[in-house]
Amino acid sequence: MIKNLIDWYSENKRELPWRGEKDPYKIWISEIILQQTRIEQGLNYYYSFIESFPDVFKLAEAPQEKVLRLWQGLGYYSRARNLHQAAKEIVDKYNGRFPKDYQKLLGLKGIGPYTAAAIASIAFELPFPVLDGNVARFLSRLYGVQQAINSTEGQKLILGIANELIANQKPSVFNQAMMEMGALICKPQPQCNVCPLTQWCFAWKHKCTDMLPVKIPKKKPYDRYLNYFVFQNKEHSSEDNSFIIRQRKEDDVWKDMYDFPCYESKSPIEPNDLLSIPIVNNWLKISQGAMIKYEALKPHKLTHQTLHITMYYFAPCRLLELIKSIPDTHITNPEKFEHLPKPKPFIQKKQGKRNIPIPPPLI
Repeated sequence: MIKNLIDWYSENKRELPWRGEKDPYKIWISEIILQQTRIEQGLNYYYSFIESFPDVFKLAEAPQEKVLRLWQGLGYYSRARNLHQAAKEIVDKYNGRFPKDYQKLLGLKGIGPYTAAAIASIAFELPFPVLDGNVARFLSRLYGVQQAINSTEGQKLILGIANELIANQKPSVFNQAMMEMGALICKPQPQCNVCPLTQWCFAWKHKCTDMLPVKIPKKKPYDRYLNYFVFQNKEHSSEDNSFIIRQRKEDDVWKDMYDFPCYESKSPIEPNDLLSIPIVNNWLKISQGAMIKYEALKPHKLTHQTLHITMYYFAPCRLLELIKSIPDTHITNPEKFEHLPKPKPFIQKKQGKRNIPIPPPLI
């Protein structure tokens, strides 16, 4: 069975920039980028990262703001912060050399069992199986695992199967073959007609590929309502138009990135309700600006939450007085803002896509 898997992989593996790579740094970068990210989307980020930070020393010495700026648009920004912190740990504790030890890899910031196994097996040929969602789905169908693959019991069972399979194999090839099988053949809608392992597959024999893997249903994402205030010194678009931004310091989504003063409400609010909110009322009194525009953006969906964002634009405002009253804020302009790391909803959309005029607004 494993010979069929390896032969299939040798003939059908995708050509990827990290394929065949033995440098643990590049393997690490690719695996972190591809968490929660499609390969098609992650490729350009991988190239940009390797070009900007060709080794762990360059990444460790870079300002976090630059790391976040390169990560902009990928989401799950804790990955970038952890990547930066782990690079510093590798330089400080291991003189810039990745430890050839699974447990020590696990001890690095942001590296969990999956990433540690990928680095250990692909870079160092250590027999630790890589278990991502694709591999878990593949093994669940192949062996008819009845336990939910996102349960502790199910994960333990699948790990045991994978540990038995990887024994006496070349770990780098075996793991990547399983990953490709799950990504290309044993997909949610499997392509069983071209699978080289059907004669061994429990789900194929019992005609239950649509019933496996078993999963515990995810909780429905909860709604959050973010009301942003763009305080500007001018009403109309111009190069010298200044406005207030803030750096997010709270332990929440988009930490350390830049957005605008924000009030989070428990439900949607209307413009006429703004003055009834004490903190917003205070901002508006200090700003002395008039509302020139407001707009609701397209809901921004994250894994566990959906963000409903409304933008309120005010001008002309007393910016110097405002930054004294709103923590972690400062004054900037469109050119400087363009080069700062910011959440995906605030990135300019081009090439015919939705255009968010932030900032300045289109009057």
